[in-house]
Amino acid sequence: METITIHKAKTQLSRLIEKACRGEEIIIARGKQPVVKLVALPLAQKKKRTPGAWKGKISYTADAFDPLTDQELKDLGFE
Repeated sequence: METITIHKAKTQLSRLIEKACRGEEIIIARGKQPVVKLVALPLAQKKKRTPGAWKGKISYTADAFDPLTDQELKDLGFE
């Protein structure tokens, strides 16, 4: 575990991030007092998409795609 000062961390942030991504932990200190630990976040795992997963779960009325009335436009602030 490497310990470095805040000033050094600011000048070498990209290199430190690369080290953290490789699994290293870096302690950043204010003077000689450790204040934070730089570690990589676990990678977000995407769930595999299943075609048709929402089939039958979404519904709409027959007039859902009809044009809005003048009153509805006015209520929404368009007139």
